[in-house]
Amino acid sequence: ILGPGVLAGIIAITLRSVGFLAKLLYEAIEEIDTTQVEAITATGASQLQVLNYGIWPQILPAFAGNAVFRWDINIRESTVLGLVGAGGIGLQLQASINIVAWQQVSVILLCILGTVIFSEWISAKVRARLLGN
Repeated sequence: ILGPGVLAGIIAITLRSVGFLAKLLYEAIEEIDTTQVEAITATGASQLQVLNYGIWPQILPAFAGNAVFRWDINIRESTVLGLVGAGGIGLQLQASINIVAWQQVSVILLCILGTVIFSEWISAKVRARLLGN
């Protein structure tokens, strides 16, 4: 429907990430401590208050950690999608490979490596802060 391009790549990454995070969020909600939710409900709290004070605090660390993890994966996937025509640095890499411009290929690969290492470092810092390590 959309054909190759940046919009198709964004939609593909977004749909996959939303599905992945929704599944993990569902599993995190299933594993919450129900006694805390029951205690808040017993005080006469509304459904929104139960969600805000009983469920959300229990799933927030898992959700945030998974979101940061998924962001890290999306950076890598965007390069691969670019190689197959979705635009971005992957498309530039493919063009440089096609014209045998090895110096450009080296610079692009170093940029990709730097971006991945930087995003991995940021992900580790955010996860450590969320989990209290």
